[in-house]
Amino acid sequence: MNRILVLITLSDEGITTIKSTPDLPKKETEFVSRWKAEGILERFYISVSKKDAVLIFQNREEDEIKKLIETLPYFPYMAKIEYYNLNQQF
Repeated sequence: MNRILVLITLSDEGITTIKSTPDLPKKETEFVSRWKAEGILERFYISVSKKDAVLIFQNREEDEIKKLIETLPYFPYMAKIEYYNLNQQF
């Protein structure tokens, strides 16, 4: 089964803004939770520092995933976004 892995790194300025705006994390969590409930997002990991995230999507094309990422409340604060198309082996 094909998957798309997305690696996200937030900017230092973005982390400062996010920490000072309590509504942002709540809104971000709502997006991720909805994607999980809809079966779009398979896995979601956050680094201990909360600067990096790994999202694993299923049953979607890369172009669609890119559009979804751009809707996230944290999108303006992302310094780096990498997309990897994967084939699950086992």
